[in-house]
Amino acid sequence: MKLKGQVAIVTGAGRNIGEDTAKHLAAEGAKIAVVDFDQERGDKVAAEINASGGQAKAFLTDISNEDDISQLMRDIVQLWGGIDILVNNAAISDNKHILEITKAEWDKVIAVSLTGPFLMSKMAAAEMVKTGAGGKIVNVGSTSGFYGRKRAVAYASAKGGLVSLTRAMAVQLAPHNIRVNAVIPNKIGSPVGKSEFDPTRPVVNLRGRNGLPMDLARAVLFLVSDDSDFIVGDALFVDGGVSAMMVGD
Repeated sequence: MKLKGQVAIVTGAGRNIGEDTAKHLAAEGAKIAVVDFDQERGDKVAAEINASGGQAKAFLTDISNEDDISQLMRDIVQLWGGIDILVNNAAISDNKHILEITKAEWDKVIAVSLTGPFLMSKMAAAEMVKTGAGGKIVNVGSTSGFYGRKRAVAYASAKGGLVSLTRAMAVQLAPHNIRVNAVIPNKIGSPVGKSEFDPTRPVVNLRGRNGLPMDLARAVLFLVSDDSDFIVGDALFVDGGVSAMMVGD
């Protein structure tokens, strides 16, 4: 097992990418803090991990709330003794044009999708530094953070910022043996904020199929395992080749 005995936090772990990532890391021996803003979803995923022989506990947390995150870190450390891995997956989208989005809508998306990963990383890294054992942080970005699109201006801005945050944290945390990377999906599983997966959802990529949450989960496992020990500050595209294609081809 690649992660035996390690403690991993996965945000937005109640469904889709977060759910498969939590289960995949658990299958490799990690103890999983299933963090979600929906208690029922979190409990379900944690129960399924435990039933399959893994170790998991659900934590109801608003990752845009600093006090919530502080309590989360205390609870995890008290339960398992430390933190080795953080996967910042939780995000929300606005699906709005710049001429119609309100400041309140903008602020909400930035709070969850950019400030949330910043706060989670800051506090988790502090715990990693305390133990002196280092750690791994993976931010789940989006191709929306690299290319303009007709809607979701706040989401695109947050995901673009997340890539810069990844690089900044990689440089600043490297002296503490904490590796920080990002994964960049495109249309994997259900749309952001939705539970339903539509297999007929149109996609254009080089694989000719919809991306699956497990595609992303496998990439995350690679980046939090020793297999990627020499990879730091990178943004790994897991997009079926979308980023390699010329518009109109």
